[in-house]
Amino acid sequence: MSDPIIVIGAGQAAASFIAKLRSEDYQGAITLIGDEQHLPYQRPPLSKKYLLGDMAVERLALRPQSWYEENHITLKTGVRVSQIDREAKAVTLDDGTVLNYSKLMITTGSTPFRLPAVIGGHLPGVYTLRSLHDIDQMASEFKAGRKLLIVGGGYIGLEAAAVAAGLGLEVTVVELAERILQRVASPATSDYFRALHQQHGVTIMESTGLASLQESDGRVSKAIFNDGSELAVDFVITGIGVSPNSQLAKDAGLVIENGIAVDLQSRTSDPDIYAAGDCASFDYHDQRIRLESVQNAVDQAENAALNILGQPVSYQPTPWFWSDQYTIKLQIAGLNLGYTDTVTRPGKREGSQSIWYYKDEQLLAVDAMNDPIAYTMARKILAAGNSIPKSAAIDPAINLKDFT
Repeated sequence: MSDPIIVIGAGQAAASFIAKLRSEDYQGAITLIGDEQHLPYQRPPLSKKYLLGDMAVERLALRPQSWYEENHITLKTGVRVSQIDREAKAVTLDDGTVLNYSKLMITTGSTPFRLPAVIGGHLPGVYTLRSLHDIDQMASEFKAGRKLLIVGGGYIGLEAAAVAAGLGLEVTVVELAERILQRVASPATSDYFRALHQQHGVTIMESTGLASLQESDGRVSKAIFNDGSELAVDFVITGIGVSPNSQLAKDAGLVIENGIAVDLQSRTSDPDIYAAGDCASFDYHDQRIRLESVQNAVDQAENAALNILGQPVSYQPTPWFWSDQYTIKLQIAGLNLGYTDTVTRPGKREGSQSIWYYKDEQLLAVDAMNDPIAYTMARKILAAGNSIPKSAAIDPAINLKDFT
């Protein structure tokens, strides 16, 4: 196959997709279209090493400009695709340019939810954490002694809280749900990270909603909560989830179900169009899910590349994630969807432990805090389709290797 392939979206999935095509000796034309001016870059370091000044912007790039030139990739950055014409097998850019494709890959990612303008979400000093532009816009806000409100107690919000607290800011996290991490983790994991942040001086407000943000001198200055309490703020970061960027696909008539619906070969409802990453949903253990992770972006994109090249491979991941907060590295293996019980395994170092999720007696996932051995063994157990009795998981004297 040597017909032209067009990629819409220029993030991690896109970079992995085109690299896989070239490594598999695909000789055809490849055009990469991205709405940002930058080359595809890493997002995880943005709110950590890049924000802290420990990583230069050049090091964020997944591959240098020279790689795209050497591999004959046509880059179109700073432009958007306005339309997909499936019948003509063409895309139209916002400057009117029309490009034809034999296969189309959609890796448009996701967009953070913003606070409604009616409650002050539009005010200067209110930010989201997603792009290089977002971080550049807020970097000057991070000064010791300033007051930061983070709306949303998920991993994104908590990572931002850890960075800010480490820089000496006064940090408050407000979470509408009963506990932080409620959507993604067990009460035990929530308890661990709540205590961790409180030890570093972060105020955690749970079961509390944000009623409004007030302004002074043209920017945000105060938060009012649904219990009537108020908080003076210098700036606000919103971490309340993301929405898949699927409108372009929807307008083209592709099936949308929690994002762009793809099969286990990463094909959409159009056999000539594929999708991967945050924007795509697929079947996992009889549930249609999206995985918002680097691992999924890479693996699903590579799966799409292989299938486009005529190598039929099903995408059957063992999901994994990570989060860095202070000196704690959280590593997650598997997905805890539908869990009925958890057990806690003590780690060998102070502050280390792992939470093991079960559906009845079947292991689903593990959260490992500063416990890389538990994480590694859990991944192997899950990848092999095995389980481990709760009595063994909870016993630090038991060798986990016996179950891999």
